[in-house]
Amino acid sequence: MALRVYNSLTRKKEEFKPLHENMVGMYVCGPTVYDNAHIGHAKVYVTFDVVNRYLRYLGYRVRYVQNITDVGHLTDNADAGEDKILKRAILERVEPMELVERYMRSYFEDMDALGVIRPDISPRASAHVPEQIELVKELIETGHAYETNGSVYFSVSSFPEYGKLSGRRVEELQEGARVEVNEEKKDPADFALWKKAEPSHILKWNSPWGWGYPGWHAECSAMAGKYLGETFDIHGGGLENIFPHNECEVAQSEAATGKTFARYWLHNNMVTVDGVKMGKSLGNAIFLKDLFKRYPPLVIRFFVLSSHYRSPTDFSDEALQAAQKGLERLHATVALVRERLLHAQSDGLDESLSESLAQHKQRLLEFLDDDFNTAAATGELFDLSKDVNTLLNSGRPANREILQAIDDLYRELGGQILGIIPDSLTEESATGLDEALIRLLLDTRANLRQAKQWQMADQIRDQLAALGVVVEDRPDGSAWHIER
Repeated sequence: MALRVYNSLTRKKEEFKPLHENMVGMYVCGPTVYDNAHIGHAKVYVTFDVVNRYLRYLGYRVRYVQNITDVGHLTDNADAGEDKILKRAILERVEPMELVERYMRSYFEDMDALGVIRPDISPRASAHVPEQIELVKELIETGHAYETNGSVYFSVSSFPEYGKLSGRRVEELQEGARVEVNEEKKDPADFALWKKAEPSHILKWNSPWGWGYPGWHAECSAMAGKYLGETFDIHGGGLENIFPHNECEVAQSEAATGKTFARYWLHNNMVTVDGVKMGKSLGNAIFLKDLFKRYPPLVIRFFVLSSHYRSPTDFSDEALQAAQKGLERLHATVALVRERLLHAQSDGLDESLSESLAQHKQRLLEFLDDDFNTAAATGELFDLSKDVNTLLNSGRPANREILQAIDDLYRELGGQILGIIPDSLTEESATGLDEALIRLLLDTRANLRQAKQWQMADQIRDQLAALGVVVEDRPDGSAWHIER
């Protein structure tokens, strides 16, 4: 089965065929770094982390570019309001770039904790102002933009295909324009490419039109074009950015080059909190650093992947608690396999079991080939674990080859692709106990049993059980797993 993706541009699933054989260029709109990352960021970047991982798994050489917005993103997400970076910097009484450094580092800390592989290139908008100026100059020269009082606006009427990504018609945009019309614009639907900076504005650069700063939309076109070319394969981001941001990217890029900008547009749906849309302005934003104090980061990652990326994700403590219990069950099975593997004897790989594992793998990959359906893929991991638990509890000793094949499959599917099964489960133990410490306690208990000090041995077993660690005494020694 070939990989098929839902393309927001054509509004249908299409077979994925990269522009260049065995190579994929992918651009994902990155964060505006004026505050800590929240659960919405987790959904976007965990989603596209799996896209990146799976494309690489399929053998593609991926260049993954994700920008950092550190200038030009205004508070109304369009052409009005204050620069978000500047507004927060004034509030915290720091230099804007000091604020940017702090929250950019915080963002990458959170993504690292979630197991998100860092992009190949993370360009900053402020470091690419010359490229944005060149884009604006090209649009003016080709008649797609005009200068007014030191600001430059894109002329939407000059690009007949404006609205093809979002499905919005220019007439609807004009009818819905704000009562307070910007007199600098020839048309209310026109959008800023360059904004004139007032003397007091800190973030500003010199340009052919005077001192100013780029419009928010310009940065992605300039940086995607620089690092991926005029036409590239995948552009990703949140559904809330499809208009105006992504729509404006398409218009300015294709007007400047006369070529298709991005061939496949992938958008993840929004996050709600107890059924209500999440937003900082609504006061219900859930910051990742706060969540990490209550749940292991991998629980958050698993929670995100438990629903399809194009479906809304409703955040609640009940949902996260369910995700934690589910991930603990999965990790407990993996831990038991790895623990048994330490003591298993070689006896050859059973062909029927090998075929069963191959079928689980095939089904999981088919789910991912169907528009990165991680919800179904994680469900297949649990089906695999059900069969593995049946094997481990059958009373028949599993040999080294069998256990190694199972562990390899967990590492490949759950680790390499989905990123929810780490190479070492030590830090992910739901009990908070180090795996080596549990092993030490079990060794001590084994010595006590050998010395016939049954009461003390039972006390260790009972205390571990109180912490969620179930001890099973078997003919070949004691095994343990997590039970919640």
